[in-house]
Amino acid sequence: MDSTTATANLPAAEAKITTTTPLIPPKPVALANPKVSDRDFLTHLEAYLSKRDGVDKLLKISRYAAKIILSSSILPETLILTTRLKSFESSVGLSRKAFRLGKFVQDVNSLRRGGGSSSHFHSRKELILSILAYGGEGIYYFVEQFVWLSKSGLIDGRHAKRLGKISAWAEFAGYVGSISLKFRDLNELNGDMAALSSTIEIAHSRGVRCGEEEERMEKLKAKMVLKKLSIVQDFADGFMALADIRDGKGKLSSPLFLSCAGLLSAIISTQKNWAAC
Repeated sequence: MDSTTATANLPAAEAKITTTTPLIPPKPVALANPKVSDRDFLTHLEAYLSKRDGVDKLLKISRYAAKIILSSSILPETLILTTRLKSFESSVGLSRKAFRLGKFVQDVNSLRRGGGSSSHFHSRKELILSILAYGGEGIYYFVEQFVWLSKSGLIDGRHAKRLGKISAWAEFAGYVGSISLKFRDLNELNGDMAALSSTIEIAHSRGVRCGEEEERMEKLKAKMVLKKLSIVQDFADGFMALADIRDGKGKLSSPLFLSCAGLLSAIISTQKNWAAC
């Protein structure tokens, strides 16, 4: 039976549709949520600068870059630019303290959430380390508000040194707790990666595809790199806190070394914040 005869045997309405109505392919559905990597650079930059941590880390980079120039004695002391850089560095340092207003609240909430990772602490050791990490950092940010008010002239400047010492001790304690927690996380990641690697090897030996497992392994490797960078950042900031406690005394308290540590910390933090926004 040819197509003409088949069409003639259909009802009139159906025959009309068959002979005159073309088939229209469905329109492709647009992606509602494009990946971050597909975003326009200026759009991504706008999102980054809308966060106070983004602006704070850019200020930190500019401050420690200026401190490196000053501490390396590249410029002579008599140069006008040297005086201006000193004024700029001091001004940026004071401006950064203003960005910490109310930041201690995030540490309070991290403790309430059980260390920021779950609704409860899994062990007594985790509880102690979390109190040390988030409690120390929270006290540091809280005291820094009064350091800023003291240095800006609103409250008596005689309290600035004592407040600075308290904040330095709290900051150092926070880094000790934070580094300890992150080393514990590294051990857990190593265990997860070892177990997953064993699963992938067994699957390959049997000729079985394991795309999901390999994708998960890549994510674990990326997470491992970020965790290691975060530990390096905490060590760098910890050295600076220790120098504040010791009033700049000791072998690891040279201005150039601390300035390089501060710049390294700022770059790592900037990269993490950029990837997260």
